[in-house]
Amino acid sequence: MSEKDKPRVLLEYYLKRLRLPTMLREYAPMAEVCSQDRSDFPTYLLRLVEREMLDREKRAAERRIRDAKFPVIKTIDTFDFRAQSSINEQLVRELMRGEYLSKKENVLLIGNPGTGKTHLASAIAFAACAQGKKVRFHTTTALVTLLIESRDERYLGRLQKQLQRLDLLMNWDMFPSQKSGLSCSSRWSVKPMNTTA
Repeated sequence: MSEKDKPRVLLEYYLKRLRLPTMLREYAPMAEVCSQDRSDFPTYLLRLVEREMLDREKRAAERRIRDAKFPVIKTIDTFDFRAQSSINEQLVRELMRGEYLSKKENVLLIGNPGTGKTHLASAIAFAACAQGKKVRFHTTTALVTLLIESRDERYLGRLQKQLQRLDLLMNWDMFPSQKSGLSCSSRWSVKPMNTTA
């Protein structure tokens, strides 16, 4: 390795060790741009660090969405409030802000199939992910099974700690509707974690 290459090689090595992949990828192109703009060194460094932060935030958001294990990913933008006039749009938009999380309030979405509960629950939880919250989806059956298995395998305490680290637990169950006989109604429960309810 020549003396000329030594700073570049060391810089790339240190950026890898410090786990700064965006800075590693962008330092040379950004240096070229800043050289053309005649930007000073602090501006170059600021631009480089901003890229790293934006990339980290993007990867963290993608990880939160993946870890949430959504049954479907839906946003509020694709929900047609005109098709379901019984749904209070103002209340739903208020839930999208996530204030219920800091207040540790539960949210129940109850209704017959096809009324938009899954879409709204997913959109509310997706908004929570976008706000940096840790979210997890479970059906009631899967959650109960997981709790029983973890108790039997003696890792219930570890599972409880994992669940307590969540900001929001989405729970879905179906039950026979008394009005409709054989058809099923469903219920979504959007529950902030660390609540007593």
